[in-house]
Amino acid sequence: MMKKIVPLISFCFFYASFSQAQFTRFLVKFKNKGNNPYSLSDPSAYLSQRAIDRRTRYNISIDSVDLPVTPGYISQVTAVPNVIILNTSKWLNQVSVQTTDANAINAIAGLPFVQNVTGIGARIMPAGNTKRFEEESGADSLLPVARIQNTTGDYYDYGANSFNEMHLHHGEFLHNIGLRGEGMQTALIDAGFYNYDTFNAFDSMNINGQVLATWDFVARESSVAEDYSHGMLCLSTIAANLPGQFVGTAPKTSFYLYRTEDVSSEYPIEEHNWVCGAEKADSSGADVISSSLGYTNFDNTSLSHTYAELDGHTTMASKGAVIAAKKGLLLFIAAGNEGNNTWHYIMTPADADSVITVGAVDTAGVKGIFSSFGPTADGRIKPDVVSVGVKAIIETSYNSPGISQGTSFACPKMAGLGTCLWQGFPEFNNIKIINALKRSGSAYSRPTDSLGYGIPDLKLAFTNLLIEFATSTVSMNHCNASLSWTSKDVDAMKYEIERKIPGETSYTKISELNPQTGIILANHSYQFTDTLINVNAGTLSYRIKQIVDTSLEGFSAAYIDTANITMNADCHINTPVASENKITVSPNPIHDELNLVIETATAIPSLMINVYDMHGRLMLQMKETKAAGKTTFTIPTARLANGKYNIVVYDAQKRVGTVGVIKL
Repeated sequence: MMKKIVPLISFCFFYASFSQAQFTRFLVKFKNKGNNPYSLSDPSAYLSQRAIDRRTRYNISIDSVDLPVTPGYISQVTAVPNVIILNTSKWLNQVSVQTTDANAINAIAGLPFVQNVTGIGARIMPAGNTKRFEEESGADSLLPVARIQNTTGDYYDYGANSFNEMHLHHGEFLHNIGLRGEGMQTALIDAGFYNYDTFNAFDSMNINGQVLATWDFVARESSVAEDYSHGMLCLSTIAANLPGQFVGTAPKTSFYLYRTEDVSSEYPIEEHNWVCGAEKADSSGADVISSSLGYTNFDNTSLSHTYAELDGHTTMASKGAVIAAKKGLLLFIAAGNEGNNTWHYIMTPADADSVITVGAVDTAGVKGIFSSFGPTADGRIKPDVVSVGVKAIIETSYNSPGISQGTSFACPKMAGLGTCLWQGFPEFNNIKIINALKRSGSAYSRPTDSLGYGIPDLKLAFTNLLIEFATSTVSMNHCNASLSWTSKDVDAMKYEIERKIPGETSYTKISELNPQTGIILANHSYQFTDTLINVNAGTLSYRIKQIVDTSLEGFSAAYIDTANITMNADCHINTPVASENKITVSPNPIHDELNLVIETATAIPSLMINVYDMHGRLMLQMKETKAAGKTTFTIPTARLANGKYNIVVYDAQKRVGTVGVIKL
């Protein structure tokens, strides 16, 4: 049974015959990058502008690891008779070669810049291989499942199955605020993407040109559509767009599709290929890597990994994953399907640090018995999070949705959601996004070796990042406090401003504000002016609450920032701002209600009437509109306690005037 491709589905194919005793593919490790014509001062020669921009944005240095392997070294290896160069890894400073000539290997090993030569594969793969395999004859047909809530108003019509998977993470919230993967680039590293260019689930992706590039590291060609279908199944969980049936977790993302896996055998050369794929993703400018491949046992058992080697920095694959994370990429790796087997543990590169290792649950949050366990050999929590990989909806090789299982599918589902989250917060690096996903997990306070930090709640992850992003300041001009803040929002959200004046122990809501118009999440800045009335000197505090989801069933809010300022003098204001604005009340004193007469030269489309007690606490608030001229508003006051009050009228955040009243 193959160990590196991790869906639990039925496979049917013939293995090519080979001799395990005879290596035909080798790894040539170089001592250094000496005499390299490339320089750190001109990275555009080997990195795309997008890759350079990522390093600049997140303060990542360009170092010798980024430099290509010295071309002269490769030329001298190529010049050895009967040797074919396969793939080159600049991160690990090594190349894979193919030969059956023992003399050639001896010649390469004798080159002065070669550190060592190691056998890593026994079978010779014919160039231009076009073999494909039918793999999901055991996949179930798509069965209807009852929705767990009405999705009216969601941006996408997911269909019942797809919605249940999305809702487990509140992922539809991200889509509804415009985070669907636009502008983001994800590399899938897998075993082939059979018919991704023709199947219906990928119509939108293909029509919109969202596949940016493809490469087959096994056959060394650009086409990956005729190969094994496992990568296509994984891709569908992110990119599918079949309204009412199956919608992926980030349908607007752009993709790089890399085949690194040779499904006909299992040798360490595939780990080398994997690292080469990660390098290409980095150099091309990808933001995210999703890979549902893993390695433990090889056809030559002497090469197999031990559990002790899964410490996050020993295997080739984990070394490559760690470097990719250091270069700023966000990596999602399938945990593996060994949970019910003798091995039991995760595979590599799922053991790597600074990657998100994803286990599998069903839509009820119950762990799949097959999902691999942690921890890593050095005791770190793995998996990191879990997503739906039990009876998961996928696109099958029959050009229709179906259900199957495996952490292979949990991984890209989570990768798509993580991509959408990062789209909303490009100011933060990959590590911040990883931490946000973990912190939002259902088991964050009690992580386990089976579920890690649990099921991420993407609305909570969004809110936590929003709190970290938002800033506010307050300044004073006489008795006018100007509160300024910056946050991210869409027009369906709302802000509430709370205040605590000197002598008070709790905050009181004094106003609210609707965001600027926009249905796509964006950065916005706001200002609110608070006219202080009968407030003594001391420390004045403002607190901003952002309501991120205003829907009744999904309501959620968070305090995004607090700003303080010291008042050096008392504030006692009880007069209108300008003589052209006239505000009067009758009767005065009042009993159950009063008539507020407001006369202005211009219309006020956003009129706010606030009633404060003598401690400055907001007791009553009304939102109105008025035309130019004189308008009378009836204000109910029966519930107010007896005493003195100030009525302050605002045109949006600008004060129109103030009048005092007495309640008997």
